[in-house]
Amino acid sequence: DLETTALCLDALTQLARVRRFRHILDLGCGTGVLAIAAAKLWRVAITATDIDPVAVAVARDNARINREAPFIRAVTADGLVHPAIRTHAPFELIVANILAGPLTYLAPSLSAALAPGGVTVLSGLLRNQENLVLSFYRSQGLVFLRALRDGPWSALVLKRP
Repeated sequence: DLETTALCLDALTQLARVRRFRHILDLGCGTGVLAIAAAKLWRVAITATDIDPVAVAVARDNARINREAPFIRAVTADGLVHPAIRTHAPFELIVANILAGPLTYLAPSLSAALAPGGVTVLSGLLRNQENLVLSFYRSQGLVFLRALRDGPWSALVLKRP
């Protein structure tokens, strides 16, 4: 979704002003826009995964077109159990622009893949779903930092203490 992608890009830009991340995961990468942005901001290897193999192929193509292919490792994966994710975890930054349902379902595994002091940007959700999603991540020990909003859409930024 265009609005939630823009919210995630805003969150990444804000984070880049204050912190350098070395281990980054784009979970549910879709066309790879957020992985490409992270590669441009931090110039580090990005793990980008999606459940859809067609999306992963498009993400690889887009990374190449945007000259970020050397930084982006795109793989087809369902959730966070794929070896490409387990091998590179824990991550200092995880971006997940998916939907509220999958975000809640993935809360335990996503939180476990986040390094101490790590940050996650969660989006693909509506404002009226913020408290629901937050409750799942707070129960995993994550701390709410801020919400970015555009109309009915929201992106949440949380941190593992």
